[in-house]
Amino acid sequence: MLRRASLRYLLRHPWQFGLSILGVALGVAVVVAIDLANASAQRAFTLSAESLSGPSTHQISAAGGLPESVYQALRLQLAARTSTPIIEGRAAAINLQGRSFQILGIDPLANPGAYPYLAQAQDRRAEGDTDFAAFFTRPNTGLLLQATAERLGLRAGDAMAVRIEGKLHTITIVGLLQPRDELSRQGLDNVIVTDIATAQELLNMAGRLSRIDLVIPVDQAGAALLERIKAVLPAGAQVLSANTRAQALEQMTQAFRLNLTALSLLALLIGMFLIYNSMTFSVIQRHSLIGMLRAIGVTRREIARLILSEALVVALIGTGIGIVLGILLGQSLLHLVARTINDLYFTVTVRELILSPYSLTKGMLLGIGATLVAALWPVREAVTVVPHNLLSRSAGEQRFTRRIPRAALSGAALIMLSAALLLIPTNNLLLSFAALFGIMAGFALLVPAVVWVLIHLLQRLSGNTLGWLGKMSSRAITASLSRNGVAIAALAIAISATVGVGIMIESLRNTVVQWLEQSLRADIYVSPADTEGVQQPTLDPALVGRMASLSDVKMMSIGSRTTIDTPQGSTALFAVQVPYQGFQGFQLKEGETQTAWRLFAQQAAVIISEPYAYHHNLHVGDTLTLPTARGPHTFPIAGVFYDYGSSQGIVIVQRSTYQQFWDDEKIGSLGIYLQPGSDINKVIDQLHQLAGSEPLQIRSNRMLREASITIFDRTFAITQVLRALTIFIAFVGILGSLMALQLERAKELAVLRAIGLTPRQLWGLVGAETGLMGLIAGVLALPLGLALALILILVVNRRSFGWTMQITIDPAMLINAIAFALIAALLAGIYPSFKMARTSPALALREE
Repeated sequence: MLRRASLRYLLRHPWQFGLSILGVALGVAVVVAIDLANASAQRAFTLSAESLSGPSTHQISAAGGLPESVYQALRLQLAARTSTPIIEGRAAAINLQGRSFQILGIDPLANPGAYPYLAQAQDRRAEGDTDFAAFFTRPNTGLLLQATAERLGLRAGDAMAVRIEGKLHTITIVGLLQPRDELSRQGLDNVIVTDIATAQELLNMAGRLSRIDLVIPVDQAGAALLERIKAVLPAGAQVLSANTRAQALEQMTQAFRLNLTALSLLALLIGMFLIYNSMTFSVIQRHSLIGMLRAIGVTRREIARLILSEALVVALIGTGIGIVLGILLGQSLLHLVARTINDLYFTVTVRELILSPYSLTKGMLLGIGATLVAALWPVREAVTVVPHNLLSRSAGEQRFTRRIPRAALSGAALIMLSAALLLIPTNNLLLSFAALFGIMAGFALLVPAVVWVLIHLLQRLSGNTLGWLGKMSSRAITASLSRNGVAIAALAIAISATVGVGIMIESLRNTVVQWLEQSLRADIYVSPADTEGVQQPTLDPALVGRMASLSDVKMMSIGSRTTIDTPQGSTALFAVQVPYQGFQGFQLKEGETQTAWRLFAQQAAVIISEPYAYHHNLHVGDTLTLPTARGPHTFPIAGVFYDYGSSQGIVIVQRSTYQQFWDDEKIGSLGIYLQPGSDINKVIDQLHQLAGSEPLQIRSNRMLREASITIFDRTFAITQVLRALTIFIAFVGILGSLMALQLERAKELAVLRAIGLTPRQLWGLVGAETGLMGLIAGVLALPLGLALALILILVVNRRSFGWTMQITIDPAMLINAIAFALIAALLAGIYPSFKMARTSPALALREE
């Protein structure tokens, strides 16, 4: 009987049932989409790293590469037969949309087991698609993944024109790789596999290796071998675990991925408000039925089981739909996540969304769990109230009103507790986000009390402005505060999230703009073409000399960037040769400019960026030990400067010091200072003429600032999408609340229609009510939004990225937030108004 009554109720109220499902589905969809996009990008990088490093357990590397003699010593003196030499580099293809390729030089004869994809290619050599004789004996030959070749329209025997470190080369594809395992297929995408001697010629690394891979058993003999290997390594060489770099890069993106996950959970939180509202109304709508069932002997446990069963049905259907929507949405968000990682951290090629069982299971558990949690309070209402009170709607509202002070006190206490958590000196982001959500939950508990106070203050004003319609609309809100309060809270929290994230983005954007204006001191900047995925490209020194000889050029700054692997992770090192005018572009947070310049230029000191100092707990006067070609060396820290180009931070060293310790003469970029009165556009044209066919980016100071801001806006595109999805979920929530209110007030409005209320007046009544709800939600969203902005700027972003940001609050953004809440509420009231205006008063007044 109870199951039949429940099924009949759900079928008779499909809109309410559907909106509950939609709330679950949308919340789950956003969480699953972000999780799948994050997991896919991370897995793509991991697969690439694993497939290229093979089964190695350790790697030997050194800044600037290793001499071949190290490999010879390992094989001959220590009999380390599982050691494998590797050459790595980057190449930019010509006439293939500037696509980037990784050059991977290997020695298949040294350790054949490390390259299973080559063994599979040898198994098919009779088919004629791989010429291994040419691979080993002919210069400038390589192998390409068949899927990559097909995508680019290449076949075995074709030649590829590529640019490596500013020089043109031609690589002949002598074979196509068709690995059977997914690991190799994904990892070898956009990789040109060459013989190690070929790679040394192409990358100008004669007699040197990028690294040596090792397979060391995890036992006592392996530990002893590892110690013997360390003993024969030259100064500057180090042995690292094979997954050290992957773990470091994973940690680099951890804060970014955690921030996206927090925003997606916010969407689920808004969905929980919607679910709570729907479940509460389903209980209130059946108070009479539940009261009669309780009066004739149905137990509390049976009533609780009935409502929880309905919630479970909503959860299962909504979660199922949400997972499907999440997969579809994840496909759209994947390129935004990957593009942001490429812009901010490292190059990753993501071809497809990977359906992670962990992500799907997490989405399912969150959807079902959030629904059941949201249903607990309505269940409590249904089973704890005596049957007589269940038969009276006013009794339910009176109970809710009596609980408002207690809820407000609980909310205030939760806010204070969460604020105390934010004051704890820690880098734990999970604790920060827990406090953030705690403040939002405390605010939600405060909303009914604030709404009750505001409505009573506004009743006279609304009455004077809108007449009796204004008085009735304001009273209607407090008369159904148990439902309207939740709808207002959901909309206010969604709007506040928009305000908070918007202020945070705008503050960071303005901070970056000011930083660029002060940091970019040169008139023109020259760098190799921004080829996709090519990291640390270089300029031809001869070309740099010709540029310096131009009559309009007053002086130049020279820079080159490299990445140093350490046991603690990767360190970005930037070597610069700058005049004092250029050094002043570094805005020091710690240290004095003249003193820092003297130490930097004369005493081999370094300056470090604010994020690097924050993550490594370093200050002016401390020292920093880095692996160099001469072995580990300790550098004094002369200054800490503001920097927003990297969330992990960089270390800057004088170019002469860099050449002394790392033996590297490469030039990565130029800053050109012009003579007074020079024509920038004319000089840019002259530089292009000098460059000839070499692809360069030659940009003025203004052009570089604009390009940097474009990249900044692009990296926050994913955040803007999540903001829009959160607002949409809140809109659905208030729509569901108002539709439920229409059903609940059908008899009340029918009485008004019967005594003369016209359809137009009905539209005015509902419009005034929804507009007042939207206005209150918008006003309440402002203080919470400002609080969220301060937390995001001063706590979350600081702990995530180490940035100090200037707070920028645009009054137009606050006004737009109120207007948006008002418009969203008015739009959500259109259908209920239309439905109520067309309902026959006689039909609505009829008793069952």
